[in-house]
Amino acid sequence: MKKALLLLAAIAGTLTLSAQNKKGGIDAKLLGEISQGYEGTAADKALRNALNTTAINTLALNADNIPMDTRFSDVVKTKGRTNQLSSGRCWLFTGLNVMRAKMIDKFDMGPVVLSQNYVFFYDQLEKANLFLQGIIDTKNLPDDDRTVDWLFAHPIGDGGQFTGVSNLIMKYGVVPSEVFPESMIANNTAQMRAQITNKLREDGLRLRQAPKGTDLQAMKTAQLKEIYRILALCLGVPPTEFTWTRTDSKGNVVSTKQYTPKSFYEEYIGTDLENNYIMVMNDPCHEYYKIYEIDYDRHVYDGENWVYLNLPVDEIKKMAIASIKDNTALYFSCDVNKFLIRDKGIADLNNFDYESLMGVSFGMDKKERIYTHASGSTHAMTLIAVDLKDGKPVKWMVENSWGANSGYQGNIIMTDEWFDEYMFRLVVDKKYVPASLMKYFDQKPIMLPAWDPMFLPEE
Repeated sequence: MKKALLLLAAIAGTLTLSAQNKKGGIDAKLLGEISQGYEGTAADKALRNALNTTAINTLALNADNIPMDTRFSDVVKTKGRTNQLSSGRCWLFTGLNVMRAKMIDKFDMGPVVLSQNYVFFYDQLEKANLFLQGIIDTKNLPDDDRTVDWLFAHPIGDGGQFTGVSNLIMKYGVVPSEVFPESMIANNTAQMRAQITNKLREDGLRLRQAPKGTDLQAMKTAQLKEIYRILALCLGVPPTEFTWTRTDSKGNVVSTKQYTPKSFYEEYIGTDLENNYIMVMNDPCHEYYKIYEIDYDRHVYDGENWVYLNLPVDEIKKMAIASIKDNTALYFSCDVNKFLIRDKGIADLNNFDYESLMGVSFGMDKKERIYTHASGSTHAMTLIAVDLKDGKPVKWMVENSWGANSGYQGNIIMTDEWFDEYMFRLVVDKKYVPASLMKYFDQKPIMLPAWDPMFLPEE
């Protein structure tokens, strides 16, 4: 036995040595060569000392960058700022903020907030059904099938995009926030999401393990009852009827009426969200002037996958400007944390000089950043302003959902150059879309897989 153990140890040592000596590893000679990247000069030591106690962004802050002018030529009327807190519901806050801006302007209201918690309840219930029905639909596929694996890896989340807004609201309506207010868990979704995720994975496994002839739809219904219970305990039971008092911008009572969530939507917003809007993207990894569809990228099983027209950024800007000039806010998403001074709410490619600090170059363009997972759409906000000089945009402003005290008065201001590099998605009312672009929606969409990294939900 002892000899056998010694022999196994010798074999293991040989295999380890062999692995270490394989071509492509870091040997002593290579280590000596690459360690010359840090020369230990007086300047290097000064930087090392500074980085020992100071954040990279603080040291990289570009002192030569001119402070941002906060004046804008065209601004959409809106009142109040919302806060998603520790949740991934930016897509929902953005969609509701676009609608409330129109509502406030149309009816001359003071600050109004639509209940994110109400729509979020049904978002989570519908996503649970989407996952479970997806498991049923793929039951005959092998366990290692890419779609099956993707479903179990992503059973539910609180991120999303505009088709969630459109499908959920057209199905369930909306209510004012005072009718169904935020809960502590709605503002801090991680623990609830963890429990629902675990339960759905267990339920999905039981569906796949169920013997032939089992009534899978009955199983799913029983499973969804448990998900509904968790949601009701954590978020509350959504109202089916309510009474609401409307006031004008001066605080005067205009009316007090009883509503259902759908009748409230019809009276105060009334737009056909599923048919009156298009989504456009600037994704240089895919061919422009083509329609694309993302498989399983929806919130409602019987709803719509995300379908978009891929366009050069200048085409997108024209529609955004037309909408803002007509006092209509837009659903907008971007890679928000790139070159952002968060406390000031300024996004500018010149904010930070990482190259001078680190002594290395960062040279990828937008296409290369997307391809290598270095950039993608991470956050949705409400586009509300553009500053035009001689008819061309100089900067833009979005209403954010990080609270009124975040950024610049609850907003983020971005230069036009930053917009070019880190803007990805925009939802546009069809009346601002030229006929020359609408014709492309006659194409059959090119289907892209659910796991394409460009199409992760916005947080």
